Amino acid sequence: MRRIVDQRVATLRFAWWRILQVCVAAGLAWLIATQVFGHAEPFFAPIAVVLVLGLAIERRGKRAYEVALGVAIGIGIADLIVVVTGTGAWQLVLVVGLAMAVAVLSGGGVLLVNQAAVSAVLVATLAAPDAADSVNRFVDALIGGSIALGANALTPVDPVRLVRRHLQPLLSRLSGTLIDIADGLEHSDKEEMVAALERARSLDPAVREMLIAVEAGQETISLSPIRRRSRGRVDQLATAAEPIDLMIRNTRVLARAGIRAVDIDEHVPPVVTEAIRDLATAVRSLDLHLGGAPRRSATRAAALKAAATASAALDETSNLAVSVIISQVRATATDLLIGLGMSQDEAIAEVRSARSRLES
Repeated sequence: MRRIVDQRVATLRFAWWRILQVCVAAGLAWLIATQVFGHAEPFFAPIAVVLVLGLAIERRGKRAYEVALGVAIGIGIADLIVVVTGTGAWQLVLVVGLAMAVAVLSGGGVLLVNQAAVSAVLVATLAAPDAADSVNRFVDALIGGSIALGANALTPVDPVRLVRRHLQPLLSRLSGTLIDIADGLEHSDKEEMVAALERARSLDPAVREMLIAVEAGQETISLSPIRRRSRGRVDQLATAAEPIDLMIRNTRVLARAGIRAVDIDEHVPPVVTEAIRDLATAVRSLDLHLGGAPRRSATRAAALKAAATASAALDETSNLAVSVIISQVRATATDLLIGLGMSQDEAIAEVRSARSRLES
């Protein structure tokens, strides 16, 4: 229970700024709609703010467009029907169905379709509107969407910090998984190896969160002029996202190969586990070196040392299980170098020549 409470509090600390942003923007949208435009009940203005900003940090610009268009579709269809037929159960069924169908035909996403349906429900269950009310509701949605985008542009999160907030724990967990694999091979312990494989598999949600953070960081830069100076760093972090995903997939294959080696009681030379530990060191330091990492960085050196050490293990054994492990170490080292900013051809060449440079 204590751990769960700590996790919830940590999540709240991370989300508090976005919550405050939504609250203030929703209140401002209501004030502008009532005091400036004179709308009596501008409920679509704060609703639009909440839907556009919310706690989801990605695609806020697209959400603003979908909210405005969804409101327009829902209100337009509902008003056409309700003005003629009045409100009631069958009218509600009709307007929701038509609004969602038109939203789908317009090529909208889930938010657009849902917002069209919600807007239709509100119109179909309230008193029959007149033309002015219909226009006011659409204007309220535009006010809320505009306020939300303005709040996002003027009070944005730091995109670099946002991405690294998700990247650091992911790389730390990946490094720990590699160490678990090395320990399991060293002890020839199948239970340790299976646990390491499960730990590698559990990284998928964190990968998705990292990719969402990268997307949100890029959108923040496009919507907020005051964050444009971070474009280069965020682009470099975005470039590293795919190689990091591949590193995690390679680690799962590495764990399965390790389980196979333990199952058939293959001899795994100590240099293999040493190479995996070097790889863990490189992964752990990757975050610190992303975005303009020097060619002679400690991350690069550790990755190349892992590749060279793994290759040297082929002199001690040629069994298939160990060969697969070595192949995955080299593949992970290659992806790590690509994450530092190298091209794929350059990274492959570096890994291939790593052993000769180590021996010299």
